[in-house]
Amino acid sequence: MKAILLAAGLGTRLRPITTDTPKCLVKICNKPLLQWWIELLEKYHVDEVLINTHYLAPKVEEFISELNTKIKIILFYENELLGSGGTIRDNYDFIKDEKEFFILYADNFTNINLNKFLDFHHTVSSSFSMTLFCTNNPKSCGIAKLNDHDLVIDFEEKPQYPKSNLANAGVYLSSPSIIENIPNGKNVDFGFSVLPKLTNRMYGWITDDYLIDIGSVENYKRANLDCKNLVKKSKKL
Repeated sequence: MKAILLAAGLGTRLRPITTDTPKCLVKICNKPLLQWWIELLEKYHVDEVLINTHYLAPKVEEFISELNTKIKIILFYENELLGSGGTIRDNYDFIKDEKEFFILYADNFTNINLNKFLDFHHTVSSSFSMTLFCTNNPKSCGIAKLNDHDLVIDFEEKPQYPKSNLANAGVYLSSPSIIENIPNGKNVDFGFSVLPKLTNRMYGWITDDYLIDIGSVENYKRANLDCKNLVKKSKKL
């Protein structure tokens, strides 16, 4: 199975941490975030991953070249940032023959159970499914509203008047047909330009697994603290 791991962000809110380090390589519990992702994908038997690069790309290339993994990794350099939707659109050849593939945001730190998400995706027979989590700050997230059958009947990015507290976790399963919903142009954002088009056609899976966007210094510090607690908890099990 394949995955597209979106990792090209500038990490401006994380500076000075990201002044000399790309956001996808900042360390959580002394391990680069990208390594956490590769280990998670290995655990759930993903065998091929495309990772987009832009900011400090040579450092990502060096890290991948030295990484010990069974996963085949393809790096896709973006001279100008394409946006999450644009990256998928411009790498259609990578996923065109797949039944389904993961789309993942590398600036999240998570222990999400991808098998449970995949089971859900198959159960609802969806061409596109998104993972959701409950948030206390819905105005800062992409917010979905579900019906009784887990169909997303409304989606809005950073709404002024949220219709629920179910936030986009940045973990998707999609068929290649998603390409039909991605517009041409530069810097096409998934949340603003693609997901609203899928309302009443995509399904949402609610997870209580750990997930945090490490895009701010506050969240980065919190992720490191939470990571230590998660490691301690796992050792006791």
